[in-house]
Amino acid sequence: MHPLAPRQKTPAANCARCRRTRHNPADCPCIPAGGWCHGFHAATTSLQRIDAWWSTQPRLGVGVSCGPANLVVIDVDAHGAQVPDRSRLLPGIPIGPQVTLTGLATGFDTLALLAALRHETSPAEDEETLRVRTPSGGLHIWYRNPDPETRYRSSTGSSPKVALAWQVDVRSDGGYILAPATRTAAGTYTRVGKARRPALLPGWLAAELARTGHVPSSPANRLPPDAPTARPRRRAGKSASRILEPLLELVAACGPIPEGAGFTEKLNRAAFTAGGLIQGGHLAETDAKTLLLETANHARPHQERRNVSIIESALFAGKQRPLHPKGRS
Repeated sequence: MHPLAPRQKTPAANCARCRRTRHNPADCPCIPAGGWCHGFHAATTSLQRIDAWWSTQPRLGVGVSCGPANLVVIDVDAHGAQVPDRSRLLPGIPIGPQVTLTGLATGFDTLALLAALRHETSPAEDEETLRVRTPSGGLHIWYRNPDPETRYRSSTGSSPKVALAWQVDVRSDGGYILAPATRTAAGTYTRVGKARRPALLPGWLAAELARTGHVPSSPANRLPPDAPTARPRRRAGKSASRILEPLLELVAACGPIPEGAGFTEKLNRAAFTAGGLIQGGHLAETDAKTLLLETANHARPHQERRNVSIIESALFAGKQRPLHPKGRS
């Protein structure tokens, strides 16, 4: 658990020192000292610390860091947004013209459509697990990850890159969820049905999360701690290298610049391009991951986990659009 700002969905504010000085949350002295700086990074199961936080600030909301709690929460939105083209409703699943989409308006509908295609009951109707109604009319469906060795990344259902379904978000590693009974300015998060605990993540839903790129690569695919910082020799065709090399150089150039260099955007672009080259058959995926991870970790050595998340997400998105360089590789 970790505190949220009173009547807000956002974490409680950092202390003045942490607001002034940019630093890695893992190195922050406030967290081991009992502070709540850096949002879900400060989450704890210590009853003593939890009592200290809420006894001094009873108006604080309650956030739950999903990754450390081994949770996978499906966040269904009911926003009044324009429905996208049917090709974007369920990423990776073509919806033919014979499927009638009349009345489809929210994430409840796309989640039900996904479940129907798999001959399963929609998780929104799963009475065996904890479900929480949001003030906006959405629904949080809480599940426990049955395999702690398999990690799931968070995503948003409006993202064209990685999504389970349109208006269906995923909250797990790197994300947090509001606990039932938490009250915000918009209203209270209210438990639905009789279930009070999260059930195990259904196998079919775990398979869908893997299919849509919510399972990052295993630690075996990451660089060892003592890996050399020199860029490795590229095993790619000349045309592929000619496209990827300048993008990697832009990422590497962010190293001397601690902030404001556009690192995330540049890494995302490089990984997206690499994904297209992989799918086009011009670059080996293992080589691409090594190049991207090594370059990113050299430029931002204190955020390896975030680098992996950016790369995995962008690679997946890039592979949806095969790239074929002009000229022979």
